[in-house]
Amino acid sequence: MALSFAVVASSSSIMCKATNANNHSHLQDLSYIKRAALISDKSAGFTSPHPNFGCVIVTPSAEVVGEAYLYAQGTKPAEVLAVEAAGERCRGATAYVNMEPGDCHGDHTAVSALVQAGITRAVIGMRHPLQHLRGNAIRAFRSQGLQVDVLGEDMQSKLVEEARKACLLVNLPFVYRAASRVPFSVLKYAMTLDGKIAASSGHAAWISSKLSRNRVFELRGRSDAIIVGGNTVRRDNPRLTARHGGGHMPIRIVLSQSLDLPEEANLWDLSDVSTVVVTQRGARRSFQRYLASKGVEVVELDILNPRDVMEYFHDRGYLSILWECGGTLAASAISSGVIHKVFAFVAPKIIGGKNAPSPVGELGMVEMSQALDLIDVCFEQIGPDMLISGFLQPIPDLTPTIPSEDETFAIDPTVAPFETSIIFFYKTWDLYGAFSNFSPHPIQMPDEDGNYVTWFSVEHYYQANKFIGVSNPLAQDCIDKIKSAKSPEEAARMGRLTQRRHPHLVRSDWESVKIDVMYRALKCKFSIYPHLNSMLLSTAGSVLVEASPHDLFWGGGRDGEGLNYLGRLLMKLRSEFLGESSAASENTCIAL
Repeated sequence: MALSFAVVASSSSIMCKATNANNHSHLQDLSYIKRAALISDKSAGFTSPHPNFGCVIVTPSAEVVGEAYLYAQGTKPAEVLAVEAAGERCRGATAYVNMEPGDCHGDHTAVSALVQAGITRAVIGMRHPLQHLRGNAIRAFRSQGLQVDVLGEDMQSKLVEEARKACLLVNLPFVYRAASRVPFSVLKYAMTLDGKIAASSGHAAWISSKLSRNRVFELRGRSDAIIVGGNTVRRDNPRLTARHGGGHMPIRIVLSQSLDLPEEANLWDLSDVSTVVVTQRGARRSFQRYLASKGVEVVELDILNPRDVMEYFHDRGYLSILWECGGTLAASAISSGVIHKVFAFVAPKIIGGKNAPSPVGELGMVEMSQALDLIDVCFEQIGPDMLISGFLQPIPDLTPTIPSEDETFAIDPTVAPFETSIIFFYKTWDLYGAFSNFSPHPIQMPDEDGNYVTWFSVEHYYQANKFIGVSNPLAQDCIDKIKSAKSPEEAARMGRLTQRRHPHLVRSDWESVKIDVMYRALKCKFSIYPHLNSMLLSTAGSVLVEASPHDLFWGGGRDGEGLNYLGRLLMKLRSEFLGESSAASENTCIAL
């Protein structure tokens, strides 16, 4: 996984000269848009819940002067980084982006960076999949006089469709999630040549080669979560780690209807990554308390089925799920229509056994005509194994333009797409995503000596404050690491892991001061960014709810059982700002 996310390219490479100038220009466009898609994939797994963004800036003389990709949520947009890398050579250049920029904080930073740098043309691989962002950047570019070409709309041909598909593939989780309202789900399994995932005894280590297992670690590192069933926990006692030396680690999810799970299991070790157990309401309350005592999160659903589970994790903002379960759960997930893609590692081994388990259980099919056909099948040899992959569901077609909220209202004024009395926000891609403490807005706060220090986000400042004032070199080291974390997620991960592993490093008054710490940081953020202040004041009269279904303290929780302290603080801050505004108006009137 590359850690450098802005580079300057040389003028060599990329395209050969062609005799036909128009054809040459067309092929150049497709080459550069594919390049934007390729580099956007460098931070896959880190950017969630955002899409993967890449930007390539090319001069009229076909010189690549800057390229960059979005590193993570809460970091600079790829377009800004590419402009910074290119500098003055942006004047008159073309910007290639794999997806329409999604400025969802009222900043318009990606758009304004390209416009102010002097970019005169933008080539866009695909429109933004989310309706409230779709078309906004394209309209903004055109209103500023830029020529905008969108693959599949302004540019059409077989080669264009290939380039556009590259842009779709690099953001499959985001595209599927936007279209189907469930996370993009991949079923992965390894089997022998005769279709067995274990011997009749249940022994399964190892079917595939080490090279194949390394590929599985890569798949895990690109996913938000990994799902297994209770049988896998009991039989294999897996760790389900990505094992790539740091960075993004997917959470582990266990589905168990009865909670017939062992008291000792590797998944209950939360030193590196958290685990969520999803069960049916009322199952083994005593074991639920036992898991909670270990820090394992337990989620109860009325009925435990894959569709409800995926809808729940969709609400939590997950983009991609890797299913590494046994045949029974795999069959249930396929029947529920939540599996989008399959990765099957086939080892050149034969083990036999009529009772040996297969990768997919009973689907109720009695004729070959009922078999599910994979789409866009790929074959890849990995060491001695063959990896066969393909889609169970076609890639959603996002070409049709969905009317915006304003356009819908113009067509039918009785249609009110958004509820006005309660405003929900959660992920930074939301309509009010700037309210999140993870939003990419640096703040300046005084340290213990009264000197102002810049923090990359509210979350950076909040997490570091857990250890401020503790007379231990490890605490200061943790603060320094949090301060330099490249994204709010990394800052949060460092702070939470240190708090869990080394509770003695946490300041003794943390529980009593953490609300005040968050409020000070939020007040700074909404004071120094006028457009954020205006956005907050525009919600006057509405209840603000941080819609995280799993955070019962800062969020609203599932079914409203959370305390919603982030929403409360924002409403308190809004009231304070409105009071100051009213007082200022009164003083003005008195002076007059």
